[in-house]
Amino acid sequence: AGPVPPVEAVLFDFANTLFRMPPTEEYLAWIWAKAGRDPESLDAAAVAAQVHTAAELPHVIAAQHHRDTSAEKHRLATDTWFAEVPAFEGIEDIAYGAIGDIESWLPYHDTEPVLRALAERGVPVGIVSDIPFDLRPFFAAHGLADYVGAYALSYEIGVEKPDPRMFLKACADLGADPRRTLMVGDNAPRDGGAVACNLRVLLLPAEPKTGERGLEAVLRLVG
Repeated sequence: AGPVPPVEAVLFDFANTLFRMPPTEEYLAWIWAKAGRDPESLDAAAVAAQVHTAAELPHVIAAQHHRDTSAEKHRLATDTWFAEVPAFEGIEDIAYGAIGDIESWLPYHDTEPVLRALAERGVPVGIVSDIPFDLRPFFAAHGLADYVGAYALSYEIGVEKPDPRMFLKACADLGADPRRTLMVGDNAPRDGGAVACNLRVLLLPAEPKTGERGLEAVLRLVG
């Protein structure tokens, strides 16, 4: 019944919020290079079409269910998907390896300035992500580790967003009151689920995947 309290802590999604993978063409070129294939043999548009077509197959869609609750489930789900991509025949392991390679993920241009500004204000930050691998080395590799005080990662917890345990664990680890915490992400069904835990939510548009994400809006919402 009381007034809405100010935002005093912030949780962020990882993929397409703070970090991004390279464009499809660069991702495929990375795979071709790792596989020792002639770069001239890569028709990026054709391979990308194969990847997207495979992703729509019913058995591939079914395999993605709860894939981020463990590294093993994610690998099985991705193997099911990539097995339907003719261009990946024989290099499935390399294609999968690119997903979790630190070099494959880059912070957006506004990620560091916003995290730094929050740190300067004394606002604790947590990461809440559906992911099959540890994100701590990714932040460390870009000099961002000191800005993050807690990680709630699906493969460690065994559940995915919008399960309340994801958001509440991050809040508990930060010592933050959920009613005084903001969740920032780009997926309405998953990240938006934080409202069920009494958090406030800032949803970014699904596009663009490159450039700045408009994260400076977070600084206007923090008390």
